[in-house]
Amino acid sequence: MDQYALVTGAGKGIGRAMAILLAQKSYNLLLVSRSENDLIALSAQIKTDYHVKADYLATDLSGAGAALRIFDWAKSLNVPISILINNAGHGVWGNFDELDLAPQTGMMQVNMNALTELSYHFIPLLKLQQQAFILNVSSTAAYQAVPTLAIYAATKAFVLSFSRALRYELKDTNISVSCICPGPTDTGFAHSAGMDALAELAAKFNMQPGEVAVIGIKGMFNKKAEIVPGFLNKLSAVAATHGPKRLIEKVTAGLYKR
Repeated sequence: MDQYALVTGAGKGIGRAMAILLAQKSYNLLLVSRSENDLIALSAQIKTDYHVKADYLATDLSGAGAALRIFDWAKSLNVPISILINNAGHGVWGNFDELDLAPQTGMMQVNMNALTELSYHFIPLLKLQQQAFILNVSSTAAYQAVPTLAIYAATKAFVLSFSRALRYELKDTNISVSCICPGPTDTGFAHSAGMDALAELAAKFNMQPGEVAVIGIKGMFNKKAEIVPGFLNKLSAVAATHGPKRLIEKVTAGLYKR
């Protein structure tokens, strides 16, 4: 099989685990992340352990034109891409009006705009394959407003809504669109979001990136619309969807308060 999968945010965490799973399934990899060192190490590991091709591009998705730069790079390789995994994302913790605006708009660029642009650019290439998949990585934060993670939760709600709508639009094509909504995962998210004070709480509920990746890749190949890994995460998603909004917001505000 000479098929390729492109994974953003592939250097660490869930993206890295998904890339390795796909390599195990004999997919060649196009790896994208900010850290070139992480990509060099992962590319070498994949080539050695699974005997597939692994090319990489180090780029920051928060920068202007990043999505088009990734697309141009991938297209220049002239390889058959049948999977696009939009995994790259990050969070910023704090009250909206007390945080600097630039990190918050940067987060919106990565979590929403880049994901949207990559989907738009790659759909024509995916349509060239017999069967193709898009897997977008959202969060259980998509199911409710989260005070102190206001922009992050809103971006993840966008990812979920966009994914479901895109799935419907593409239902009569060869492309299946899925969205995975993980809960707390041991990826270093809390540290990068400035949430070290909540690390102990998060550790009690964390899933491992490998667990989430297995569920996500399986759900993608099974053409599931929405994937929520872990029983507690499924329960919280249902509660957030059907519970009184003011109560849910009060509970989440208590969990994530500064």
